[in-house]
Amino acid sequence: MTTSQDTTTGVAAPPAWKRRPANLGRAITAELVDRIVRGLHPPGSPLPPEPALCETFGVSRTVVREAVKILQEKGLVQVRQGTGTIVTAPTTWNMLDELVLAAAIAEDETLAILDDLVVTRRLLESDMANVAARLADQDTVKQLGSLVDLMDNLVGDHGRYAEHDRVFHDVIMQASGNRIARGVVKSLESQVFHTARYVGRTERALRIASNQGHRRVYERIAAHDPEGAAEAMFTHITDAWLVRRGGPGGPARLQR
Repeated sequence: MTTSQDTTTGVAAPPAWKRRPANLGRAITAELVDRIVRGLHPPGSPLPPEPALCETFGVSRTVVREAVKILQEKGLVQVRQGTGTIVTAPTTWNMLDELVLAAAIAEDETLAILDDLVVTRRLLESDMANVAARLADQDTVKQLGSLVDLMDNLVGDHGRYAEHDRVFHDVIMQASGNRIARGVVKSLESQVFHTARYVGRTERALRIASNQGHRRVYERIAAHDPEGAAEAMFTHITDAWLVRRGGPGGPARLQR
């Protein structure tokens, strides 16, 4: 963690987060999450003791204890009487937590985390499309059709297209009435929508192909064809990710 230098005194200035006491606990938590996910504190190993962490970050024991408590809530550590604070296995980590997920994506060179995110989104949105095809009223169908037509005219504008793309999917999720599934999808995607790894390639031709997928989903919902809508959504999400994906390794995790 680098520090700047005070030009008037020549003394190194503390990190920005050290100058904001209200954010100390969150800043230290974020740093420790990053260190754990990167393997600097591997599973089964103890975190440095409180005095060492206090010295490292230049904070009180109260702040360190707050950070450790938050790490425990995220499933990254377990406090054991007489043993200390032990880093847990990745299988116990809360992958829906924004800090944990962001650190995991940043560290994962294989794109497996993003592949799993797409698989999860695909599963939930396919089911919601199935339900939406049964429940969608004429206003919803009309709105979806208007969005698809609008996006046909926005394929040359990546930013505006992406904005309406998200609206299209959200209309379907709302039509399904499944607030929990919608909340999970929106929580996951809110953390990756603007990351280069998830956005991937952005050529105009890819948006044209993507909107063809949207149109197939819309047509199946308009026809009140639940199975067809689910299949169209499954295919659309899979294909849209595969053409953007790039990166090392094959997308074996997406195969079904």
